[in-house]
Order: sequence, then structure tokens, then C-alpha cells
Amino acid sequence: MQRKRKNSASVYLIICCLVLVSCQAVQTTYDITEETVKATYKVSKFTAKSAYGAAKIIYHVGGFTFNVVAAPLSWPLTRQEIETIDGLPPKEAIRQNKVKKSPYVVKGRRYVPMSVEQARSYRQTGIASWYGFETYHQKDGHMTANGEAFDPNGLNAAHKYLPLPTFVKVTNLENRRSIILRVNDRGPFVEGRIIDLSAGAARKLGFYDKGTAKVRVETFSGEG
Repeated sequence: MQRKRKNSASVYLIICCLVLVSCQAVQTTYDITEETVKATYKVSKFTAKSAYGAAKIIYHVGGFTFNVVAAPLSWPLTRQEIETIDGLPPKEAIRQNKVKKSPYVVKGRRYVPMSVEQARSYRQTGIASWYGFETYHQKDGHMTANGEAFDPNGLNAAHKYLPLPTFVKVTNLENRRSIILRVNDRGPFVEGRIIDLSAGAARKLGFYDKGTAKVRVETFSGEG
């Protein structure tokens, strides 16, 4: 009888230890979207130096690698048609970190991004294109609308209304390929298009040569 009690106590102790370890694992999850869309992905993340000396954050999400680098303020914007952000010159708004959900003006038209709460349930089907070809042939780099270095070969995207940054899952409905992208820029400012991808993202989705594709875009918040 005493031996059975000891065995029961041992089993109970093991269960308690397992529960404690599980709780600690949950607490180490990282909010990959910086309070834009919550997820529970375990992300490997580290800081390095970029080629021009700025800090570079590299992390892996759902099998994809993202490099996040703050661009020098001397670099031109990828979207030079942006006139103001939050009533300020674009680079001043970027310097003051006022770009996440701030209204902005392009060619006299005012765009109002959706709230973080609205972004959590965002899902849309439409036409995607890709941009940034000219950056391959220009000196130095370019800055996105939230102040990051634009990488034409990276997994980046531009959207008119999502908060910056936001992670999205984009599916090419013509070939069923899907990837995860970081929305860190504004656009496309072409009628009938819902998202602009980097050249690297367009290649992965299989429409680089074609130029456009019908896609589904949804904010990314799942298990990985």
C-alpha cells in the first residue's frame, strides 16, 4: 500500500514538471508582427550588422527568412509620390515613428489605413503586381514607407491600407503557391491592384515574367 502511494506521488510530480515546462515554452513565443497581428510562432531571431553598418534583425517564420534593416534617411523612398504622412514630410514622419497607421497623401488623395483590430480579420482577393525593378540599377538603396531598407529580392510587399508592418499570407490562385510576406511599404497606386510584391516574392509565387496574378491576401496569424 505504501509502495502504491509512493508510485502515485512520483507520477503526480512528473505531471507537474511537464506542465511547468509547457508553460515556460509558451512564454518564450515572440510576437512576430509587432502588435499588428498576434501569432504563436517560435521565431529564431538575432541581430547582425548590415553592409552599411546599420543593425540588421534576421528571423525565421514559417520556413521563410526575413531581414529587417533601418534605411539611412538619405536614401530616396521607393514611393516618391507620397507627399505627406500624418501631415508631415514622409522622412520626418519616419524619423518620428509616425507611420504605422497614419493617414498619408499621394497625388492629392488622402489614404486612411485600417486599424490594428481591422487588420486582424483582413482577407481579400484581387490582382497582385510586383515593383522595384528600377532599384536594381540605381546607386545605394531605397527606403520603404516605414523606414526599412527595400530589398528587391526579399519577401516584402506594399499595401495601401494595412498597418506597417504587417505579415500576410499571399496565395497565387492561378498555381496555388503560397508565401508569407512582410508588408512594409505603401502602394500599389494603380487602379484594380490590391498588393505590390518585391521581385523576389513574385518569383516565388511564379508570376515574375507575367507581371500580375490573381491572389488571395490574408493577415498571417496561425500555428507554425
